[in-house]
Amino acid sequence: MERDDTEPDPDARWLTAALDIAFLLLLGGAIVRLLTHGPADDVRTAWILGLFLAFGALYLLGRLTAPAPHHGERPTVAHLLWLGAVLAFWLVLLALEPSATWCTMPLLFTGLHRLPVRLAVPLATVLVLLVVVSEVRIASGGFNPNLVIAPVALGTVATAVLVHGRRLISRQRLLIDDLVRARGELAASERHAGILAERQRLSAEIHDILAQSLSSQQMLLQAAQRHWHAAPDTAHTHVRDAATTADRALAEVRRFVRDLAPLDLAENSLVQALRALAERDGAHGPAVEFRLDAAPGGPGPLPGPVEAALLRVTQQALTNARQHAGATRAVVTLTCLEDRITVDIADDGCGFDLRRPPRRGRTADRGHGLPVMRMRAREAGGSLTVESAPGEGTVVTMAVPLATGNAGREMP
Repeated sequence: MERDDTEPDPDARWLTAALDIAFLLLLGGAIVRLLTHGPADDVRTAWILGLFLAFGALYLLGRLTAPAPHHGERPTVAHLLWLGAVLAFWLVLLALEPSATWCTMPLLFTGLHRLPVRLAVPLATVLVLLVVVSEVRIASGGFNPNLVIAPVALGTVATAVLVHGRRLISRQRLLIDDLVRARGELAASERHAGILAERQRLSAEIHDILAQSLSSQQMLLQAAQRHWHAAPDTAHTHVRDAATTADRALAEVRRFVRDLAPLDLAENSLVQALRALAERDGAHGPAVEFRLDAAPGGPGPLPGPVEAALLRVTQQALTNARQHAGATRAVVTLTCLEDRITVDIADDGCGFDLRRPPRRGRTADRGHGLPVMRMRAREAGGSLTVESAPGEGTVVTMAVPLATGNAGREMP
């Protein structure tokens, strides 16, 4: 399992929104000061006001056309060009209007938050120095040390806090990656151990059922062959014993194969198993209704693999409706005709876009088990179709054609 770093971070969105709001507030304050305490020359004021508005428009436009890089990514050329253009505008305004000084604070935080540390720290240093120079240039009266100390202290604290936070985030991401990788390795190890255990169980069953039986039959038939002419009665006895051994082994094999089928089908019909599944799932998730649409003279007992596939597909579809689609109601309809049998699972969940390809490493995100259901339908000799759209629920249909010779008994 891999973590998708392209997914938006809610905390990063809130921080970006706070920076944008702070920029607009400071920009609005600078414009108000320009209009109330600006130069008496109306033409000059109009030009500076136009630059302020262009400055704000460029800042907001860059948010849409040159988005900032995600954590750990290199900034794009478009983002760097946008940031350079915004800083150039700010420098022009800083030279023309002192009220533009504090508009640098959102730019300072934006650079520290989005740029690599090797670029963010020099940028922060240059911005703080420009603020100090601007404040000293417009200061009246004697020298005020706070005009130098305050911007430097604020810039230093902001730089230290944000750089420290970014390093903590980097360490946390490395730790999360290690945990995810360890969990994946543990899951793979458990699956491998389960496979080995199942292979050992199957090999033991096959040895006890088939190998021993075949060995006994071989010995009996060889003995019968030796006595076939000299002692016919003894040879016939050996043959009967071999046949009895074969019958017993066949019964054991059938029992063994039956145990591999779904437990719900061990002593129940498909209809009973589906009805029980609907009742069981409806008690712990969305309301599930089972419907049977069987024509008179419908198909009799179905082959075990077909029944197992129909039940397993229904289970998977109901699991998807409960765990992924957020459905409140599902309907399972078993339709039995002379030439085919179908099961439809319809839910009122959120649905999904069938045309959207699955993301790498997130196969469950697209269809939630559809490849497995298609495989089961194909192995049973049938087909699987899915109808879905965002906000319109999902309908999963598995259809299995039947030979007309199987018709003869109406399903219960």
